[in-house]
Amino acid sequence: MGNFTWDDLQFFLAVARSGQLSRAARQLRTSHVTVSRRIDRLEAGLKMRLFERNPRGYELTAVGRRLIETAERMEAEAERMQVDLLGDGRGQRGVLRMAVPEGFGSWFSRVLLPPFTQRFPNIALELITLPQIMSLSRREADLTVTLDPPKASPYHSERITDYSLHIYAARDYLAAHAPILGRADLLKHPFIGYIEEMIFAPGLDYLGEIHPGIRAQFKSSSIFNQLAATRNGLGLCVLPFYIADMFPDLEMVLPQEVALRRTYWLTCHRDVRPLPRERSVMTFLLEAGHSHGRSLLNLSLSRKSEVATPLD
Repeated sequence: MGNFTWDDLQFFLAVARSGQLSRAARQLRTSHVTVSRRIDRLEAGLKMRLFERNPRGYELTAVGRRLIETAERMEAEAERMQVDLLGDGRGQRGVLRMAVPEGFGSWFSRVLLPPFTQRFPNIALELITLPQIMSLSRREADLTVTLDPPKASPYHSERITDYSLHIYAARDYLAAHAPILGRADLLKHPFIGYIEEMIFAPGLDYLGEIHPGIRAQFKSSSIFNQLAATRNGLGLCVLPFYIADMFPDLEMVLPQEVALRRTYWLTCHRDVRPLPRERSVMTFLLEAGHSHGRSLLNLSLSRKSEVATPLD
């Protein structure tokens, strides 16, 4: 046990959670060579094999699985001591990867990133805006924001906030085309929307919800490509209120008839939820949803006008 240190256990936990040296190295902000060396040193110090090496990565042995509980208790106590000494989120550190929808990512960066960095100056945040390709089960992301809470039991989800969506068009487009007085008139205009087979959440499939006859003429997997096409006068588009409201050249179409509501959910693997850093960030996001969520809704319209109900 002469070479055993708490620092080695941090390397052990990173590899145990990720199953890969490269992922653990990124989490620890070091090289995979260093991670491999520290795991070898820990096993030599304990005189026990903690991992089986195979082409898929590092898999815990029975001894390694027993060590996890002890190592996580030590980690929790170490982080709790840091928080107690510093008095705030500065005790949380390391790389945290969060996968979010593109629209939420823009709102987070614009509204929440400054207070996030102030509260957690030692967390290196990685924000992924392609949540459909990230896997919580493979630990490719620590936290994810989704439109639909997963039903599988290994995951834990909590509601962040609702947001509203409406049909928008450029003011110049509306001035130059036939007036839209009802939903039937929508069929006379080109629509901009998502590529059907690339819709990663049922909550994004809303054109048929507005009118079963609507088909998008220009399609993109990016909400911001759709926004640009709409502002260029290429047609009508369903956009989140909190995005479209920033552009005075856009006008809401049939606001009293068409108003959709969706929900952002914060999801993590249940094994991640108790970890102090992830738990602290989750608390921050849930508090932010409570504090800022009203800005994502068009509160000037009554809920009686909505054609979609919350997904919760």
